[in-house]
Amino acid sequence: MTQNPFDALGGGFDMNALLQQAQQMQEQLQQAQEQLTEQKVSGTVAGGAVSVTVNGVGELLGVDITAGQFDGTDSDDLADLSDMIIAAYRDAKAKAEAIASEAMGPLAGGLEGLGGGPGGGLGGPEGGPPSGQLGF
Repeated sequence: MTQNPFDALGGGFDMNALLQQAQQMQEQLQQAQEQLTEQKVSGTVAGGAVSVTVNGVGELLGVDITAGQFDGTDSDDLADLSDMIIAAYRDAKAKAEAIASEAMGPLAGGLEGLGGGPGGGLGGPEGGPPSGQLGF
């Protein structure tokens, strides 16, 4: 029998075209992720006393601390420095997430429409997000 089983749903359903479209979208998603990995975003606090750099997927690339702003022998200053590093990282990560959302939003939305969400047919291992999808 060579009849398409989806003909009963109104005909014209081409499973091969759907799979090809899904593959193209996955390739575009992968390219967008690679571009985000190369992008650098900075976050700063306390007028630039502490700044951090992350890439477009939120990986920490560097921490810069302005000399003379903190006393390395004072435990309160060191605690403040720790808090400022965390705050600067959160600032940079929020910017990176906004860039990633803008770059990947249309692509990720298209995959969800094809069953790529959790438990969907295009999901990664154990029904999670598609392999390689950002895990913010």
